[in-house]
Formats: sequence, C-alpha cells, structure tokens
Amino acid sequence: MGTIDRILVIGAGTMGAQIGLVCALAGFETAVYDLAETALDRARTELEERTARAVEKGRLSEAERDAAFARLRFGTDLTGPAAKADFVIEAAVERLDVKRKLFAELDRLTPPHAILATNSSGFVPSRIADATGRPDRVCNLHFFNPAMVMRCVEIVRGPQTSDETVRATVALAERLGKLPVVLDKEIPGFVANRILGAVRDEAIRLLEGGIASVEAIDTVCRTALGYPMGPFELMDLTGIDIGYHTKKARYEESGDPQDLPSRSVTELVERGELGRKTGKGWYAYDRHGNKIEGTPWISR
Repeated sequence: MGTIDRILVIGAGTMGAQIGLVCALAGFETAVYDLAETALDRARTELEERTARAVEKGRLSEAERDAAFARLRFGTDLTGPAAKADFVIEAAVERLDVKRKLFAELDRLTPPHAILATNSSGFVPSRIADATGRPDRVCNLHFFNPAMVMRCVEIVRGPQTSDETVRATVALAERLGKLPVVLDKEIPGFVANRILGAVRDEAIRLLEGGIASVEAIDTVCRTALGYPMGPFELMDLTGIDIGYHTKKARYEESGDPQDLPSRSVTELVERGELGRKTGKGWYAYDRHGNKIEGTPWISR
C-alpha cells in the first residue's frame, strides 16, 4: 500500500463537502465528486462562505484558504479522479443499494492499492466490502458533523479488513488533524451514534407522548445535561433523513418494529423538511442556517 497523496470524496452534501475541504487543508490533492452540478455549486459556495468566516475570525489565514482551494476540485466526472485516487471516502446517500453499486464501480475504476472507505455509520464494512474485489481494503471512516470542527473519527474494520488498511486509515486521520478511534468489531451505529440514537429515540417518545415540547426537551438537554445542543437541534444539523434511513436499514436487518423510524420523523421526511439544509425541520432556519426563534415543530 503506497503513500496517500490523492483523495477522492464521493458526495457533495454537507458532510462530503466539509470532508473534502478538511483533506485539502491538510495538504492532499482532493477531488469532490457528485452526480449533480447543482450540488457541487452549492458545496463550493458553502465552503467559500465558511472559510471566509474562518479567515475573518482569525482561525484560518488567507494563504491557507487559497492553498486549500487550489488543491480542491469539484466535478461530475468520476473516471478521471478515481483513476488517480489513493484513498476514497464515500459520503453518498444512506442507501445500501446505492453504496454497493458505487463501491463496485470504484473497485473497477481505482488503482489496486486504493483504500475504499465509507463515511456511513449505518452500514458496516461487511455489508459493502463484498461488492468489491478488495474486501481487505474496505473500511468505515466515520466523521462527525461539522467535519471541519469535530476531532473524533470512528474507524471500523470488517471481518476481512487488513491490519495494513487500518494502520493507513489511522495515519490518514491523524494527518487530517483528527483523533481516530478504532472499532475492531463492527456493529451498526458504532459507538457515538448508538448512544446518540438512544437519546434521540427517548426525546421523540417524550414529544410524541405529549410530555414535553421540542424546545423544552432541547433546553433540558443543554442546561441540565450539558449537551452543546439538544437532540432535535442535532437532528436538524445532521439531517433528519440520515437518521430516518439509518433506522429503516436497521429494521430491514432486525425485523423489529421498534427499529422503524418514528411517526413524527417519517412525517418530516415525507414533507421534505430535513433540517437546516432544507430550511425547515424540527425548527425553521434562515438562508444562512440560523434558527428562526419561535418556530419549533410542535407549534406548526
């Protein structure tokens, strides 16, 4: 397994775009691929706005920003960047059929030495690796939102993931300025999201049971438990559809009705109200992603 110099990020959503910038800021030649040109344009604009604020606040120099964008490419062509990639980070939609088809294509397009990693926390490596001819070089590299800020990344090995792949992925995470945590046994949701999921599910039960409002539950979690944001605020930040698809996937595995998405989450997804990225979720947001006060879901 050679040196990692070029990284390909699949998916220009909130996570994919930020992961791409993190890689570029760390000195890697980085390509961000998406099927939709509109998604790429939106990602580029959001990253430009985010880095402009970072420069203004002194967290990033203009030279660092300009150098990062010089290393960062956006495009709808997969073949070219894949052919040069040493490491791929997939951050596409949380659907297993999409990921398996994509990994099979990446297996065909990328060099034999390339590591294929997924940012998914809902699907473990063994659900994806056998779609490729290199299951020893498939793993999960799970970032947290916002990827530019959160230090922790979870690295999960599947039954066939090699020690060399794990070592290379840990080394990459450290070069990105992250704190890697390795799970030697795969489990859906890994560590952080299983704990967060338990909190989220209880919060939704309290809401749907008429015990407390969205704002009340978030306020308790922030002020009594010391959470930086409440569970509903966090769902809006990460994308309500992410949790929805994760729960659907878990139900498909378990067949347990308790693993199905909740009624209220299903309603939001069906209406396309997915959180900050759509301007409305449990709360409403302005075009800059700032919460509009007095607009919790329960009052609409």
